[in-house]
Amino acid sequence: MIKGIILSGGTATRLFPLTATTSKQLLPIYDRQMIFYPLNTLVKAGIKDILIIVAPEHSGQFLNLLGSIFKNHGINIFFEVQKTPRGLADAFLVGENFIDNNSVAMVLGDNIFEDDLAEDIKDFKSGSMVFAKKVSDPERFGVVKFDENGKATEIKEKPKEFLSDWAITGLYVYDKKVVEIAKNLAPSDRGEIEITDINKKYLEAGELSVKKIEGEWLDAGTFDSLLEAGNVVKKKEIYKKFDPIINKAIEEFNAELKELAKKKLA
Repeated sequence: MIKGIILSGGTATRLFPLTATTSKQLLPIYDRQMIFYPLNTLVKAGIKDILIIVAPEHSGQFLNLLGSIFKNHGINIFFEVQKTPRGLADAFLVGENFIDNNSVAMVLGDNIFEDDLAEDIKDFKSGSMVFAKKVSDPERFGVVKFDENGKATEIKEKPKEFLSDWAITGLYVYDKKVVEIAKNLAPSDRGEIEITDINKKYLEAGELSVKKIEGEWLDAGTFDSLLEAGNVVKKKEIYKKFDPIINKAIEEFNAELKELAKKKLA
């Protein structure tokens, strides 16, 4: 069984003042909130239990939107509040009880994928699996280097000198060992426990699989990338590629809100 985690904490200071009043992951990407895109990645892969990690100041907003939206659709949404962000790998410590002895797919709440990655996630058995995309600015990301046979040989976080132009995206799949690995990580120079260090541990053990993706990978963390994400989602019709469960849940939620609005006006 694979459980899902969406990391939606943090303050998103690069998007102030937009995020002064709401979470970045609740900002709109074309016709729906950003959070529905990573949700779609997990739901399409058949994942039924999903933990959303949120910042305390926005927890009520997430609960209002997602607390009961899937109650009739077999998707179970759970929430954990992360008071202080301590790095991406902290998600596995916050979600330790939720993960239990299961594998876990963790996706960042601002990541949007054009490719359908459902089958890769469904086929996961053990070790770890990450997804890489060729980029023009690899110094901004954790990158992976491949040998001539396409096998991953090295991973480095935001390299100052060119190592590779294959960036590791914000979707990670791990077996249950990830919790213990995260517990034993030493904080980096910036005081965080790094997801790159988890990937290195699996790589050293020969248990890291890297899948290359060709379609759009959008990281909606700046004004420009937020605007671009909406435009790309519309142009490439990514908004039409949602799992029917999500579309139905949104449709029912909208109808319920409209009915409540009518009653308030009556």
